[in-house]
Amino acid sequence: MRQFLFVLACCAGLAGPVQAQSNEIETVIGNQFEAFLADDLVTAFTYASPTIRDIFRTPENFGAMVRNGYPMVWRPAKIRYLELQQREGALWKLVQVTDAQGRAHLLAYQMVNLESGWKINAVQLLEMPRPSV
Repeated sequence: MRQFLFVLACCAGLAGPVQAQSNEIETVIGNQFEAFLADDLVTAFTYASPTIRDIFRTPENFGAMVRNGYPMVWRPAKIRYLELQQREGALWKLVQVTDAQGRAHLLAYQMVNLESGWKINAVQLLEMPRPSV
């Protein structure tokens, strides 16, 4: 019984740091959404990891990729933050984004924690789960 209580106490102790990470990550993702909505590509680019910044080189190139490849991120109508997952050693934040036409999209944001704070390292468009009947 003591072992069970110890494990339970350890798990409860981890919930705080995980929730704090999730909140910090949501703030970064949300700030980037706000920057896109304001057409502030320079600020939006600051939330990208160095790897992404090296690939796109300029805020304008980065903005063009998002505008053309992820229009639901460029102009979201609604944003809903879901769970934080660990996959293959990386942290992924699931986000449901509703676009201007009312279609829901499921996105996974890969996050990296650098000295300068959390940065977005990748975004994957996932298939929305089908509603269960």
